[in-house]
Amino acid sequence: MPLIPEEPQIHESAQGPRATPASGRTAPTPRPVPGPRPAAPSRPGRPGPPRPAPPAQRTSREVAPAAMPGPSHPSAAADGPQIQLIPASVEGALDAAEEAVDLLLDSGRAPGDVLVITTGEQHPWAAHELSFGEASYWAQHDAGDDVFYTDAQVADRARTRPVVVVAVNGGPESETASALKSAHARAGALLIVCGDPQRINSVLGAGV
Repeated sequence: MPLIPEEPQIHESAQGPRATPASGRTAPTPRPVPGPRPAAPSRPGRPGPPRPAPPAQRTSREVAPAAMPGPSHPSAAADGPQIQLIPASVEGALDAAEEAVDLLLDSGRAPGDVLVITTGEQHPWAAHELSFGEASYWAQHDAGDDVFYTDAQVADRARTRPVVVVAVNGGPESETASALKSAHARAGALLIVCGDPQRINSVLGAGV
């Protein structure tokens, strides 16, 4: 039977004779020798710290990402990515692409899953990183740890990622067509195009 910790007690026989109390003090009443201890009643223990939920009950953005709002129907090509068109002006295409990226990340996509291609002016992040040299810029692309921004002129150098977002924010139609072609080839699951639907459709020659 396990013992319950408490103040230690020593039997009288083991202590030997007690010293005579000093004069003027009352001798303490002898303590009775304890007999056999009764079985200790069960006592409720202190509640410990809450246990973490089992792994099966946890949610992980990497393991079980939420579905990204996408097109209401899959793309025509069975082996190609789904395509979503977000109407935006040339001036607002980059902002629309940023909002699309935010939705992707909020819905569970990892930053390294997303590639953003611009057809006109470079994204400020790309312009800033290129100021440190192309080697450093492309090293971040190869690491695949974050959203990567590039422009249509060098998009062919980018690797395939699950989601590609294109901001049609200027540039000639030939460059827009090249960017959309590169984006479609590099999008593993979803291609989002932000821009003027009439211009995009005229470049592609068909509805997106």
